[in-house]
Amino acid sequence: MSRLGLRMRLTLLYGVLFFVAGSVLVWLNYALTARALEQQFTVDIKKVQQLPGMPALGNVISQQTDVSQRATSVLSETLRNSLVTMVLVGIVALVLGYLVADRALKPLDRVTETAERLSESNLHERIALKGPNDEVKRLADTFDGMLDRLHRAFDAQRRFIGNASHELRTPLAINRTVLEVALEEPHASEDLKVTARSLLGTNARYERLIEGLLLLAQSEQELTVRRPVELTHVVKTVLDQPLRKPSVTVHEDLSPALVEGDPLLLERCVFNLVENAAKYNVRGGDIWITLREGVLTVENTGPAVPPYEVEELFEPFHRQQGERVRSVRGAGLGLSIVRAIAVAHGGTVTAEPRAKGGLAVSLRLPIVGGAA
Repeated sequence: MSRLGLRMRLTLLYGVLFFVAGSVLVWLNYALTARALEQQFTVDIKKVQQLPGMPALGNVISQQTDVSQRATSVLSETLRNSLVTMVLVGIVALVLGYLVADRALKPLDRVTETAERLSESNLHERIALKGPNDEVKRLADTFDGMLDRLHRAFDAQRRFIGNASHELRTPLAINRTVLEVALEEPHASEDLKVTARSLLGTNARYERLIEGLLLLAQSEQELTVRRPVELTHVVKTVLDQPLRKPSVTVHEDLSPALVEGDPLLLERCVFNLVENAAKYNVRGGDIWITLREGVLTVENTGPAVPPYEVEELFEPFHRQQGERVRSVRGAGLGLSIVRAIAVAHGGTVTAEPRAKGGLAVSLRLPIVGGAA
């Protein structure tokens, strides 16, 4: 019963109530008819007994039996007709009940369709339900009020990301410029240059961290750019860029896959996968990149990863083998950004540890003209 839709549950409820009420009505009708016939039977017997020249006892009994049989026949016919009528009218009542339930739930369908259609990019839409101020109207108005609050919150978030991007990057860019000038100073002491190089490395790590955080926040928002993108071109563009570990060997096996989304975000997503595979690899290791029907799989050799730690790799500031943000290897946001971009494109990303060490990360995106 709980698996049925609300329309069917209401229809069945209407039907059960109708048949319960109909059964009570049939029983009352049967009882009242039986009582009326019994009274009529008694009256007829008295009339027979009052006839002049008292009829013979056999005739009286025969007339009583005949009247009793006729009464029983009338009751049976009445009960049968009542049950048939109740069933026929019950079927009509079920159909009418479904139509009434469907009409009553139409406004709820509108609320549901609007809720399913809404995303960050079209929070300006409203249900704006017209009609009497009943429970459904109040629900729709409450939902519209919630959308107003969400719209304001997302606008504030967009402004914050834009302001934070400027306010956080500017001082770091100034620090980098000052340190680079200090390193180029011919009269600078060796100690000063060592300190400047150390500070420059720290500054670069913070720049990568801020860039990753801002990209993660932007990736978790609704896409503002959607156009067909050939994923093989994105992968080849990424592979044309130098890797942090040039000693690894990259193996490609790519087939065409047309997806829809933001080309820059998709490029960053693939770049993070390849960079992660190169960064957490062994000297002279391998990377296998396979693209089949919208599923991009990036495998790498590397240290063994316990299966219970795989899911944590997609959390911010986690690295392989449980490392936290303490080294220069990165900000720990690579796979978090990959998952955020995949979700924004209606896709998924999963990872499995390889038996010989390393990971196999699969990015699944809906392809144009079908689902991957």
